[in-house]
Amino acid sequence: MNKHHDTTGPTGDQQQITLRGPAELADALPYMMGYHPTDSIVMVALHGERGRFGGRLRLGIPRSPREWPPVAEQLAECLIEGCERRGSRPDGIVVFLCQDPAEGETGRRVMERLRPLAQRLRTACGTLEVPVYEALCISDGRFWSYCCPDTRCCPPEGNPLALPGTSVMAAAAAYAGIQVRGSLRDMEERLRPWRCEAAVAAEQSRALDSAGAALVPRILDIDGRDTVRADTIRLAEELLRRLAGAPRIMDPTAADAQDDQLIGHDEVAAVILGLQDRETRDRAAEWMEDAEAAPALRLWRALARRCVGAYVEHSAAPLTLAGWVAWSTGDEPGARVALALALEADPEYVFARLLHQACNEGLDPESLRRCLREERDARAAGEARTASGARTASRARAAAGARAGSGARKAGRRPRPRQVRLPAAERAASTTPPGSVPPEGTAARARTRAARRSGGRGSRSGR
Repeated sequence: MNKHHDTTGPTGDQQQITLRGPAELADALPYMMGYHPTDSIVMVALHGERGRFGGRLRLGIPRSPREWPPVAEQLAECLIEGCERRGSRPDGIVVFLCQDPAEGETGRRVMERLRPLAQRLRTACGTLEVPVYEALCISDGRFWSYCCPDTRCCPPEGNPLALPGTSVMAAAAAYAGIQVRGSLRDMEERLRPWRCEAAVAAEQSRALDSAGAALVPRILDIDGRDTVRADTIRLAEELLRRLAGAPRIMDPTAADAQDDQLIGHDEVAAVILGLQDRETRDRAAEWMEDAEAAPALRLWRALARRCVGAYVEHSAAPLTLAGWVAWSTGDEPGARVALALALEADPEYVFARLLHQACNEGLDPESLRRCLREERDARAAGEARTASGARTASRARAAAGARAGSGARKAGRRPRPRQVRLPAAERAASTTPPGSVPPEGTAARARTRAARRSGGRGSRSGR
């Protein structure tokens, strides 16, 4: 179940908006969610006498009506218990059912078809002693109330939604700098696997097959795994620079098309499969802020779109990274969409599940950012110590050779050749020769992490 809820209770000097009646509730929905939910059940908790908005939850409408009763019970329980965990049981709930008409169907027909679902949701909340104050259906630019029997205010043909940007909530959102990011369908389309010509998808699938045949044995081998990790990060960094240097395009569809053209099938395949390793994925998660964040988000979206055919499950890693970068940079709606799709691709993907829960519960991503910064700093310090140790060892060998040569000359024997010091650039390239030993504790920790983080199905060692 893909839940989307967060707490938005007004505190301090936040602007408070009073919504009166079904019309203003329907108009406010995109601003509460950050996008226009499509094909969705949305439930919003209300608190106190004034009905302050609290937690909210979104789930795609199940296709089969047979699923509606258990889904309604789970949604009601999830929303109410989630609010209680955050310290306040809701006093009421507002329900929205959002679905566009199918071909040949009208908005009113959608409303009638979904009426049993609305009733199930109202009953499930009532069973837990939390009333549903309003239940609305939004379809084809109109809304209907399932709770109001007065045809004077809620006619059978429904009421039209306010024109975009003209409602009270729209004015308040514009003042607060809140943006609505299009429809949920549009947001998901930027992350879902390519819908392209069969030949193009087949070419990408063959590249993934070839990369898998080459990389999987190396990923599963302890000695080869570190090389694969380094190669993956190096290639991903190259792709980040390539995307960052591309002309900026404002239209999302055109921008995604440009990104897709900038990355070759083989490059995509190598990074997608490399990210199935948890340690590699965690290293890539460090590109979460400042100048790295925007191209990283574009890269993760592009990789997710290329997980075609049998490789859909592999999209969990880039989708989770996309969700993490979105959350880290303040785009909570985008983060929830990406993380929900990651869990759709692989419901057991632990990193996505933890991030999704943290984002939904309104936690601050700074704690994770701090942890990743510390890991990056520690790794950089370890690499510096390794380089320094290698230089010291090289000097010691040179000094020992010089002393041995001097002793040999004194004894009348042929001296051993003295070592020649390499230029700085070549020294830097050879500071960690094959077989060198990392700083104390590093090797043991690496083996422990490898044992703990490796495994999974096929080439997928990351969760």
